[in-house]
Amino acid sequence: MRALLVLFSLLLSMSLSAAEKLQVVTSFSILADMTRQVGGEHIQITSMVGPDADAHTYEPTPEDAQALLKASVIVKNGLGFEPWLDRLVTSTETKATVISASRGVIPRSLDEDGETVPDPHAWHNLANAELYINNITKALVAADPANQADYQLNAQRYLQRIYRLLTDAKAKLGALPPGNRKIVTSHDAFGYLGQAYGIDFMAPQGLSTEREPSATEVAALITQIRQAHVKAVFMENIKDSRLLKQIADESGAKIGGTLYSDALAAEGPASTFIGLFEHNLNTLYDALRKP
Repeated sequence: MRALLVLFSLLLSMSLSAAEKLQVVTSFSILADMTRQVGGEHIQITSMVGPDADAHTYEPTPEDAQALLKASVIVKNGLGFEPWLDRLVTSTETKATVISASRGVIPRSLDEDGETVPDPHAWHNLANAELYINNITKALVAADPANQADYQLNAQRYLQRIYRLLTDAKAKLGALPPGNRKIVTSHDAFGYLGQAYGIDFMAPQGLSTEREPSATEVAALITQIRQAHVKAVFMENIKDSRLLKQIADESGAKIGGTLYSDALAAEGPASTFIGLFEHNLNTLYDALRKP
């Protein structure tokens, strides 16, 4: 009986502890990790789109709606990345504070089906990732000022790791041979990375993975790869690799590896944002460093 009372007391304590934490909902796994790095033990995170999942095609669940109603803070990417979340926030009439982690980013503008739209994949430039961390930190401090010191300290420690990674990225990607700076990926997710380091990323799909490329578009890309002597094609963790393998076979380019675009890995080194960026950086460098 005594053992049962102790167990009950422990479970009750754990339940109360979870309830006392700041309830935060993030739209997808990359934001969940960034927010966790800043919030630490003071927050309870619910991430709507999980690891290895495609946020472009996500359909919210009733559980997502419940999470929004319980949340104090909702962290989204913004730049048109998750319109389904905007609709859910409106329909639930949640009282949570909604923040765009990308606030302050100077967006790339691209043509998508004849319309000029912002590129939402801003986290692939580490200078933008610093903006993300600062915006998340401000939101947590505003919602939970009692733990301001911890949030700010966690953010500074995390940013120091980002800065070290930024130095490594400049050294490695800056050293790629001029002839190896054209790359093919599944969809147009790496434009900010390319912009930062002078790399031209091409893709059979545009900014979103929702629309499948036509046979004509795929054929045009294969011709472009041959003419530009593109050295490597890279698959993505959120996409079926069959189309990219077909493009590689028909164009003569090699498969350079798998890149993580819009989601963390479920496990392993790329299961954090810093691990994701390190993986992408080293995969690109290993495949393209030799002329």
